[in-house]
Amino acid sequence: MSRRREVESAADRDLAARVAGEASAEAAVAAAAAPELEASLTVPTDLTAAAFFDVDNTMMMGASIFHFARGLAARKYFTTSDLAGFVWQQLKFRIGGAEDPESVKASREQALSFVAGRSVAELVSLGEEIYDELMVDRIWTGTQALAQMHLDAGQRVWLVTATPVELATIIARRLGLTGALGTVSESVDGVYTGRLVGDLLHGKAKAQAVRSLAAKEGLNLKRCTAYSDSSNDVPMLSAVGTAVAVNPDSALREISRKRGWEIRDFRTGRKAAKIGVPSVLGAGAVAGAIAVGLAYRRKGR
Repeated sequence: MSRRREVESAADRDLAARVAGEASAEAAVAAAAAPELEASLTVPTDLTAAAFFDVDNTMMMGASIFHFARGLAARKYFTTSDLAGFVWQQLKFRIGGAEDPESVKASREQALSFVAGRSVAELVSLGEEIYDELMVDRIWTGTQALAQMHLDAGQRVWLVTATPVELATIIARRLGLTGALGTVSESVDGVYTGRLVGDLLHGKAKAQAVRSLAAKEGLNLKRCTAYSDSSNDVPMLSAVGTAVAVNPDSALREISRKRGWEIRDFRTGRKAAKIGVPSVLGAGAVAGAIAVGLAYRRKGR
């Protein structure tokens, strides 16, 4: 019975990953077709090739969802203890790279706690503000240059991240990219229900999202390129013709060496020492959490 439950559980996770990937691809295509985004794009000259970039520690220093959480905490959307709990859960999930059901479930529930009962429009507006406050200066210029290289070649460039698709789309738009594949939260009449469509866009779900988008957009995955810092993204990196490790964790660095994947590391000097190993939340993000906590304590006295 135990073995059967394990098989059923694995099948359920695969189904959730497939649903999450397909939902993310649909949301990405819809967002990219929106007038405000389409107006900023030129018609690509290379219609069968594209580039896919992970966000956290690949395109941006630290975790985008944590920066967003800091912004919400500053606006009193939740308490300091809530923020501390979020930090701890993200550390366990992201640094540990855990794929076990309980870790994924805990991270999913933590992510949903941000949006349940909130309007989509409200969170998008906040995302715009928080990007300007806490994220714009954390973009890796080297990675942004790589993305621009693909754009200059007439290719589409997509972000692929476990971050909510609304926030991911904001980041993509601000960087002048084509769009974003992200975690899709269910909403009814413009209000989040607190449920995900499928699961977090993580691991296998990212690869499924890339494949689904390729099918919708007519992309030849052998001509596509993917970039990531994490060994959790090996499924996505393996789904395309060219894989590049950017600011890689130790596991991905080793895998890249064995498979002959290119490695780009933009962490140098003191900056590398601060956010290199493990390069998940980043020194700035951790410092921000401490600052927020101290501010709340001062107010409470």
